Amino acid sequence: MKFFLYLCRMKQYQTLILATFWALMPVALHASEQDDEAFLDTTYKSLQDAVLPRLKWKRSDIASVPKFGGYVIGSYKFSNQAGQHGGEGFDVRLVRVYVDGTIMNDFKYRLQVELNGTPHIKDAFVSWSHWKELEVKVGEFKRCFTYENPYNPWDVGMGDYSQLTKKLSGFGDRVGETSMGGRDLGLQVQGDLFKSRRDGHRQLHYAIAVSNGQGINRKDANKRKDVMGSLQWLPLKDLSLGVFGWRGSWTSPEGISVERNRVSVGVKYEGTENHWSARAEYAHSRGHKASDFVAATEELPAYWKGGSKADAWYATVGIPVWRWIKCYVKYDAYRDYATKQSMHTICSLSANLQPHKNLMLQLQYNYHKDNAAADRHYHQLWAQTYFRF
Repeated sequence: MKFFLYLCRMKQYQTLILATFWALMPVALHASEQDDEAFLDTTYKSLQDAVLPRLKWKRSDIASVPKFGGYVIGSYKFSNQAGQHGGEGFDVRLVRVYVDGTIMNDFKYRLQVELNGTPHIKDAFVSWSHWKELEVKVGEFKRCFTYENPYNPWDVGMGDYSQLTKKLSGFGDRVGETSMGGRDLGLQVQGDLFKSRRDGHRQLHYAIAVSNGQGINRKDANKRKDVMGSLQWLPLKDLSLGVFGWRGSWTSPEGISVERNRVSVGVKYEGTENHWSARAEYAHSRGHKASDFVAATEELPAYWKGGSKADAWYATVGIPVWRWIKCYVKYDAYRDYATKQSMHTICSLSANLQPHKNLMLQLQYNYHKDNAAADRHYHQLWAQTYFRF
């Protein structure tokens, strides 16, 4: 027994002994009813005194109490575009629930499920984050491409993400991928470096990810991995300038593989004291759309009927009007083939009323100019309700 307790005091054996001890506790307690209860109680107390204080653990630190929550977004959308029959009308845009927590302090987990439409998993990952300088995440999570992609729908400011985010980061991607919410399956390493002496904020954020490239809830289809990364410099606590890169591919259900090679640059400001917001980004993409592939015939070899380039940019500003009213203005442009003929611009004005942190009402006007559509100029009115629990 003394030899066993000696091992408990040696650092290289502490974690192994602690895990073994908790695993064998039910067996020990059952044996105590039949054998020597006093001996087992003494052993239990000795282990607690020898191991737990040295690891600075309490029983409650093994795993936190799971946090459950969710949010719902309902909408009404009107459009005067020809052929749209007045727009989408009433809809339940999103219903999501989640659970997250920590295990042994350093491991964080999250599971998020979308319930409207066909229920499916959105996020399912665990991350190790002992240091701010290094975090390792594995599972299903947001791609580290563009500033706006990681934003929660509550925090975007407008009633929807920009075309740049939707078309070039996995929200119904231009290559043909259905909406993946900007997520993929893979592994990511990230961290925050260089603590400021002035106010303590971290001045450099980095992220590098390797993923399947097929989106959420899907295995790799072409045995090639996507690689993406971001580097963000924060000269001030509320100001960030970033560059993002993505090299990868996607394979359609029909077996058509297309490249996804992209780069994006942007700037972001989120005022913690004055509550002003501003974001601007530009992204460029190289890679065909799967729908543009024309199979070979007896007369002609296979070819692509469309161009391989696309780009997009947007700028949005959030203006606090009152303590629970904030307005946003946005200019949003996307060129499906990097040409004027394929350009779609949206000018938007949104008013967000948030009388409570868990309740928001939003009114938005959009003016569209779509050069590729039969009805090039049209208007939209949106009204959305957000609540969370």
